[in-house]
Amino acid sequence: MDERGPSSRPDEDGVSLGRTVRIQDVAKLADVSTATVSRALASPERVSPEARARVLEAIAKTGYVPNPAARSLRSQKTYMVLVVLPDLSNTFFSKILRGIEERLFEAGYGMIISDLDGSPEKEAHFAAFTAAGRVDGAILLNGHLFGQSRDGEGMPMKTGIPLVALCEAIPSADIPQIEIDNRAAASRMTQHLASLGHRSIAYVSGPPNNILERERFLGYREGLEASGLRFDPALVLPGDYTIASGIMAGQNLAALATCPTAVFCTSDEMAIGLMRTLLSEGLRVPEDISVAGFDDIEFAAVAEPALTTIRQPRRELGQAAAAVLIDLLQGRPSPKRIRLETELVVRDSVAPPQNREKAPAKSIRTIAMKPT
Repeated sequence: MDERGPSSRPDEDGVSLGRTVRIQDVAKLADVSTATVSRALASPERVSPEARARVLEAIAKTGYVPNPAARSLRSQKTYMVLVVLPDLSNTFFSKILRGIEERLFEAGYGMIISDLDGSPEKEAHFAAFTAAGRVDGAILLNGHLFGQSRDGEGMPMKTGIPLVALCEAIPSADIPQIEIDNRAAASRMTQHLASLGHRSIAYVSGPPNNILERERFLGYREGLEASGLRFDPALVLPGDYTIASGIMAGQNLAALATCPTAVFCTSDEMAIGLMRTLLSEGLRVPEDISVAGFDDIEFAAVAEPALTTIRQPRRELGQAAAAVLIDLLQGRPSPKRIRLETELVVRDSVAPPQNREKAPAKSIRTIAMKPT
């Protein structure tokens, strides 16, 4: 089957293009073989940067579009990867998806996003999708294999394709795991708050049975212990990583007769929702209560006050997961576990504790975006 693009262009640079553009036209204009053109598109790492640049320039000039049906028929591959998200509306995933797409594009692969949104029907659909060979591999950010719970219960569905777990490790699965050290990061944040003089540090949790929550809660406990502070279960507030749960936690804190001097939220969205509520209740951040988050999403730096948080290298996490999956797809050895470093980002929402009195109503502020 000839690999042709659907476009037709006038004669250019000595190449006759008054018909459907073919791969041979691109090869002639780029002064390379047709095999080099194919490799530049499917496996760019196997082609020199100079040759690939000439191929891409020739493609741009001719308007050539590869025939995916011909390519898949020859190779028995789809050159597509499934990325499984628990909730596409969560802004945390934006940079991760960018990192995945960048690395896949470099290797000649496309990306399909599945938003499970807690739906068993969607999960069954995408499990069948993979088993039918509609994609070559999958990157899982949902914390479990298809057919299993987050606790590893149930029989995993067979997919027949390489899998990589990203962000949420899947301990029961013998697949590569790309993550950060959530436990160490949470401990570091807790100890930072304690180092400023805070002795009463509340904790807003993530969803129950989530491995990220389990690790971050252990880190919070270890951070308290390392700082010589007693753990108080009354200072643990439920959450689920959403703004709404942060608002509810803020209402609960504001209702206390004596507020803690600091609160560590295990996601930035919860921290932003909590700050807005505290401020609307007349509590000043950080003068009356310091607030810290986790993730360093785009809105963390432009909230008012700017949020102290743990920065996850989200783009790099996505790139690392895609690189490992590409290695698996192309038969190269790949590491079973990769942990990337986090960073403590100190901003205006955290300060040493002060003598606290509720601010008068006229001084109440709301979370706002700083002008850019």
